[in-house]
Amino acid sequence: MFFLYFCASNFKIMPRYFIHMAYNGSRYHGYQIQPHSESVQATVERCLSLKLGQTIAITGCGRTDTGVHARNYYAHFDIEDELPDAEKLANQMNTFLPDDIVVYRIWQVSPDLHARFDAVSRTYHYYITRTKNPFHTHDTYYIYGDLDVNKMQQAANLLFEYEDFTSFSKLHTQVKTNICKIMEARWFEQDGLLVFRIKADRFLRNMVRAIVGTLLEVGKGRISMEAFRAVIERKDRCEAGTSVPAHALVLEDVGYEGW
Repeated sequence: MFFLYFCASNFKIMPRYFIHMAYNGSRYHGYQIQPHSESVQATVERCLSLKLGQTIAITGCGRTDTGVHARNYYAHFDIEDELPDAEKLANQMNTFLPDDIVVYRIWQVSPDLHARFDAVSRTYHYYITRTKNPFHTHDTYYIYGDLDVNKMQQAANLLFEYEDFTSFSKLHTQVKTNICKIMEARWFEQDGLLVFRIKADRFLRNMVRAIVGTLLEVGKGRISMEAFRAVIERKDRCEAGTSVPAHALVLEDVGYEGW
């Protein structure tokens, strides 16, 4: 009993801070730390640890694959004592971080707010150009030939009827379930680009790129609407289309309850 009391009386809840940032993922092997490879997480952790004089580990709102970008990304970290000036720390980090990562804001939150588990939605955009442009080879996917966008949208609408997206998941991942709730899936034009917007409570590895690749097969007339439905229902990655390149995929936003 004394031991339990002693431990409880010396337990300290560490202040927790959220980071709002963005990054160009072109030269990174994804967000999450990878052995022998540069990652966004490792880069930000090094900078934070240097500026704060202690080892800092950050927890992100999710992982992005190699080459994928994030326009709005959130992470949290715990620290021994409250920061005297979080805004100043954000400015200092931007001075030391490479040009392809920016910190917009750092602010204190409740110690139980979790960047990953408390996120209620993620929104991705995939950018396609129909005209070859040498100035956008690193952020859009160039496709030549006709596409039936109306059929692609009809196929995208079928996604709302399902929750198991095994057919669009990378094989041999360590997730407990392939169940996802899709909230939005639509094609639209923006600044001369064809954009696919998809929003869900969670995504599987490679899921968005596999969905887009399969929808493009519908648009090219290679897969019928019935065949697209069958791809989902068979729960077999080999049935879906080829994943589109990562460089045109952007994590646009992450939603939290009450934000």
